[in-house]
Amino acid sequence: MRRGDVLRRRAAGVFGVVGGVLVLSGCAAVDLPLAGVRVGADGVAYALFRPCGDDGYQGPYLDGRARGGGAGPVTTGWDVRKEGLHGAAEFPLFAPPGRWKARHRGAQRLLPGHRYVLGFGHYVTGDSYNAIVTFTGERIERLGPGQVWADGRAMSPGAFERLARDSC
Repeated sequence: MRRGDVLRRRAAGVFGVVGGVLVLSGCAAVDLPLAGVRVGADGVAYALFRPCGDDGYQGPYLDGRARGGGAGPVTTGWDVRKEGLHGAAEFPLFAPPGRWKARHRGAQRLLPGHRYVLGFGHYVTGDSYNAIVTFTGERIERLGPGQVWADGRAMSPGAFERLARDSC
């Protein structure tokens, strides 16, 4: 093999490794405030999902863990393994759409002393994000009429829609 061929192969190998490292290290999904929780006039907590534009999403979930337990086990909530979901969604917090075929865990109500995480994911190379909101049952119970909990604070439904739109 000629010296030029060897150098070209080595250069190609180095560029391949460097490119692979850059691709793998640059693909972390960013967390965006595209999920929220509101309380309806009926007193029921509702999940709000607002993916960017017509983005598909997957893996919606609600995990509830006892506070003070750190990363203890999920004791309440649900998860969905379905992919290819589209469009904004709003549904009772513990009753995701039937076509999603959710797998439920534990009590299906807000529990005192629990921290909840509600979210979904959109995973496309270079454009991945997680929609996420964290809250407690006590926090949701203190929401005023018409308020939404998102991005660590209470806000109006219009403010939530603007926040979600501007985050995309």
